[in-house]
Formats: sequence, structure tokens, C-alpha cells
Amino acid sequence: MAFLQKIFRNYVFTTTLVVVSISIIIGSQISQALSYSLAQVNTNNYQLGKELYLQNCSSCHIPIPAEVLPTATWQTILEKPGRHYGTSLPRLSNINVRLIWNYLRTSSRPLLERELKPEFVTQSRYFKALHPQVHLPQPVTHQSCILCHPGANKLDYVSLSSEFE
Repeated sequence: MAFLQKIFRNYVFTTTLVVVSISIIIGSQISQALSYSLAQVNTNNYQLGKELYLQNCSSCHIPIPAEVLPTATWQTILEKPGRHYGTSLPRLSNINVRLIWNYLRTSSRPLLERELKPEFVTQSRYFKALHPQVHLPQPVTHQSCILCHPGANKLDYVSLSSEFE
């Protein structure tokens, strides 16, 4: 009888070990599949937010790179569309605002300690750092950027006009 109990315990132990091992393997594969799916959803939402940003903002002016302004400035712009630099923006659906916000929040930067929140691009520390010895036309407007960055209307600020290369 003790012999049968020992065989039964070994059988139960081995079966449990096999079931746990299979569960771990399947769980790991499910986890990988879910994390890939979630990453893909986040990437798609980010890209969609960027496209919505371009569609909505570049219909009136060239799009400003999200990195140039801090997150706090973008938040103010999205929260107060009725007070957008002297004009009132058309209302966007909540989902579009959330997608645009996801893109801007992900791509922008935080304010440094004691840094004042810039209202305009030319007040941005990041903008100033990228243009240390550039003599900007006065007054600087969104259209001024095209003088040096011919692809600015497509959010390409890396390409420069031939005279500035």
C-alpha cells in the first residue's frame, strides 16, 4: 500500500509540475502577445494623434514641433481653445483632443524648475537653444520658419534652405 501511495504522489507531483510548466509557457506567450498588441495600439494612437494635430493645426499655420514647447504650454492650448492667440478654435471631439494630447504629451518636454511657461515659440528655451546665433526677422511669425525650414509645413524642421546648410 505504501508503494502505491508513493507512486500516486510521484504521479500527482509530476502531473502538477507538467501543468504548471505548460501554464507558465502559455502565460508567457499570452503576455508577450498582449504587450505587443498594447504597444501597437499605443503606437497607432500616437501616430493618429500626430496626424490629427497636423490636420487641425496646420490648417491655419505651420505645425510647431511638439518638442519646442513644454507640455504645460500644450496643455493650456488644448484646454482653452477659445483663447488661442486672439482667435477661437473650432471644437474638437473629446477623442480627438485625447489623441492629440497623447501625441503632444509624449513628444513635448517638462518645464525645468523655475522655468516660466512660454506662451510663444520664441520664448521657449528649446527654441532659443536651437537658434543661438540666428538673426530672426521681426516680428517673428509662424511663417518666418519657412525661410530657413522649407519643409516646416510638413513638420520637417531638419531640412534647411540651401543658404543655411
